[in-house]
Amino acid sequence: MRPVVRVVTALALLLLLPAAAAAKDGRGAALYAANCASCHGLNGQGVATPTPGANGVDGQGPPLRGVGARAADFYLRTGYMPLANPHDQPSRKHVVFTEAEIRALVKSVASFGNGPPIPTPHPGSVSAGQRLFTDHCAGCHQAVAQGGYVTGARVPPLTDATDRQIAEAVRIGPYLMPRFSTKAITPKQLNDIVAYVDYTKHPDDRGGWPIGHLGPWPEGAVTWLLAAAALVAVCTLLGRRLRA
Repeated sequence: MRPVVRVVTALALLLLLPAAAAAKDGRGAALYAANCASCHGLNGQGVATPTPGANGVDGQGPPLRGVGARAADFYLRTGYMPLANPHDQPSRKHVVFTEAEIRALVKSVASFGNGPPIPTPHPGSVSAGQRLFTDHCAGCHQAVAQGGYVTGARVPPLTDATDRQIAEAVRIGPYLMPRFSTKAITPKQLNDIVAYVDYTKHPDDRGGWPIGHLGPWPEGAVTWLLAAAALVAVCTLLGRRLRA
């Protein structure tokens, strides 16, 4: 009887596996329908004009067909999505989904069409990454990746960005950020940029007081203010002595 029981158990497990897989896929589709479809369409076709949607949100968003798992993973793990207002700039905030829900949603979005997978960066050379970051990124993010302001957008600091998110953002170009192809920034160069951004999170401040790593202009202004204060103090002391 034991061999028979084993065969029956194995057959039962084989029958249950497709059902479990379907349930997983169904979970992603349900999450997508409840949180994403208002702006991106039920089949990822996008919504071109503002349309009343769920939770009082007037949906309007780009198509997701062909974006792959890479874009979905980035926007969900940074908290950029979902947006309360499709006209707001996405910004890093609390992630509303659990790890299992994110995986299910990423799989659901990736099913809309062939697209790039989630990258796995391997940090390379910090010195090479500094040169590349200065050439391609520092104009907006500052040389030490502390963020800034450009016309019509806020540029976020990269302090909380993971290696994966850095690699994803370079290829995706979220919001007004330019998208860099593998010709513009090779995979090796991307690994170097990741290494440099990691370094900026805990830099070696050998020059002394970093003043929040705000850059040369604020640091220079503080230096001149301190120098001016010291000069006034010296002049005051000399004046008192001369009067005495």
